[in-house]
Amino acid sequence: MLIYVKLLLTALFWGGTFVSGRMLSDHVAPCSAAFLRFSVAGISLLLLTWKTEGRLPPLEKEQLLPVILLGLTGVFSYNIFFFKGLKLISAGRASLIIAINPVFITLLSAFFFRERLNALKLTGIFLSVTGAVVVISRGDLSGIMGGGLGWGELMIFGCVASWVTFSLIGKTVLSGLSPLVSITYAATVGAAALFVPAYMEGVTGNLFHYSGADWFNIVYLGLFGTVAGFVWYYQGIKSIGPTRAGLFINFVPISAILLAFIILNEPVTASLFVGALLVSSGVWLTNTNFERKTAPVTSEREATG
Repeated sequence: MLIYVKLLLTALFWGGTFVSGRMLSDHVAPCSAAFLRFSVAGISLLLLTWKTEGRLPPLEKEQLLPVILLGLTGVFSYNIFFFKGLKLISAGRASLIIAINPVFITLLSAFFFRERLNALKLTGIFLSVTGAVVVISRGDLSGIMGGGLGWGELMIFGCVASWVTFSLIGKTVLSGLSPLVSITYAATVGAAALFVPAYMEGVTGNLFHYSGADWFNIVYLGLFGTVAGFVWYYQGIKSIGPTRAGLFINFVPISAILLAFIILNEPVTASLFVGALLVSSGVWLTNTNFERKTAPVTSEREATG
């Protein structure tokens, strides 16, 4: 029972990152916000890894490049796009665009790794993409066809591209590292890479000028949105399997929309509601296995999202 509570809280925390990111983007420059978030997360993850593993396991020579790529995609580029995008569009809209991550991971896994796509998965992909189009166009498809796709939406699509790349890299070449160690290295590499653009934005001179609310959002993003979220999610995968744990991702855009409505007074429009329903249903179908139990299952494949 406890693991289900943790997974629900994880979905809530991840939904809250869009609200915190939206609030932070008005006062802290994008690279500075990303650097501070992952400085908090990186230090916390290093301490947690040291406590759990007894040390930070050294990397093999062939793991160095993949780990660097993890940090540059899942942390560096993702968070720059994240904070730049949230400066331009609402938290609810951004969360629904990012919610289609598992769909693209499924499609590219089928292309690169020859993973099977059945009718249900294809239906899920169609529903998710349709839902994203409804959200992006605000219910007016002609707006997209007429060039109405804004920079904010494009930035959030940059998040999707970054996370899909991060997931596929992790899926293929880091099987020798635990999820905690992988994300610890990625967070550390990403924070180091973010320091240079953050320094150019003046982060060192602005540290003492950020408000209490800014620091609250930075700590929330680092501890709850990154550390607690990842640790509890992977605990869920270990406890109940990747398929059932992955279904909780469907609650992320829902919690983001609700929190944005409560905290930021963002309206819940008809297109946002319909889009949320379509995206959530599509992601659920894409990540659910409806296999006949004719033989015992010996292993499950992790679906990263």
